[in-house]
Amino acid sequence: MKLSNVANRFLSYVGYDTQSSEETKTVPSTPGQMRFAEVLVEELKELGLHDVHLSQYGVVYAMLPTNIDHVVPTVGFIAHMDTSPDLTGANVNPQIIENYDGQDIVLNPDLDVVLSPKEFPDLKRYVGKDLITTDGTTLLGADDKAGVAEIMTALEYLVHHPKVPHGTIRIAFTPDEEIGAGVDNFDVTAFGADFAYTVDGGMLGELAYETFNAASAKIRVKGRSVHPGTAKGVMINSILVAQDFINALPADETPATTSGYEGFYHLTSVQGNVEETILNYIIRDFDAPSFEKRKKHVTEIVSKLNAKYGSDTFKAELRDQYYNMKEKIEPVYHIVDMAVQAMKAAKIDPIIRPVRGGTDGSRLSYMGLPTPNLFTGGHNAHGKFEFIPIFAMEKAVEVILNIISLAAEKSQKTVND
Repeated sequence: MKLSNVANRFLSYVGYDTQSSEETKTVPSTPGQMRFAEVLVEELKELGLHDVHLSQYGVVYAMLPTNIDHVVPTVGFIAHMDTSPDLTGANVNPQIIENYDGQDIVLNPDLDVVLSPKEFPDLKRYVGKDLITTDGTTLLGADDKAGVAEIMTALEYLVHHPKVPHGTIRIAFTPDEEIGAGVDNFDVTAFGADFAYTVDGGMLGELAYETFNAASAKIRVKGRSVHPGTAKGVMINSILVAQDFINALPADETPATTSGYEGFYHLTSVQGNVEETILNYIIRDFDAPSFEKRKKHVTEIVSKLNAKYGSDTFKAELRDQYYNMKEKIEPVYHIVDMAVQAMKAAKIDPIIRPVRGGTDGSRLSYMGLPTPNLFTGGHNAHGKFEFIPIFAMEKAVEVILNIISLAAEKSQKTVND
């Protein structure tokens, strides 16, 4: 089959291992991200963009100059290069499912990995469409290499169609978004956009200007190891003691039991032995007071358990990661309206709902750059059941181009009035 530019571009990008890591101290956190960044820099230069450069922190910047003679807002588009630390991004072997028939998709017969509409009913939306899936052993990387591919394809279109009027377009590709560090070293002033959009996840038509408030919590549990034959009254098994903390959190406030505007506590990993166990959590809530209450609840549990087991048995390390962008977007809501109009022009029904997660835009909005999020078209991010419809990527490119055109049209109307 003949693939569109955006599909071919995406398939070439997923071959780069850009899995980020919370365990390293480097920036970016993994060398594969810098290698992919260098590839993007060369591609942007070949397209003829201006101010193309790669910062020492792994952020790729570029600019397409305006081709009209009146003042137009500078619009930015941003996507992240890294993939989730939860599952390997190496040796991604994408599969193309042509003309999907609505039945189970056997991703890997040897491992009996099946992508089924019984478990993932959104598949039924794409009967008759071409899908890109994993091979059942890795994630796919549509979060967010699809966003990178869609932005690059929109730029390619503008470069090859110079008569399409547009203002100055700013582009950035960031590392380490998946570990909350994507814009730690982002230069908002130099970027120079009046507003921007992240193109980062979400099914066809999704548009978000609300995200979680987010924090991480590392709970260290100290034990005492002695010979098990003489352990009575002396041994403290940190693994068993850690269960008291796990059980103290509400069982119905986890990602698997919440939806919509409900927050949660999410235990992401456990590492331990008798001497020490470490519990890694993420804490999420849309409502700021509830977010603070959740963090306080964690510290209260630690205090109670220290009273039970000894004052230095439990230690909590909490770190805020990002905040709900809603507060910063609502004063400039016209940028959301513009995205809605761009989707309708592409014959897409906008789905405005909160992101049960975060984007680089969450932090950028608090850094002075209002940045709502546009869909990429992907589903089931961060796992082996990840897939993306090709036509959804094509529609994302169309929406990006429509936003650029609308920004130019609205400015022209202002000039004429």
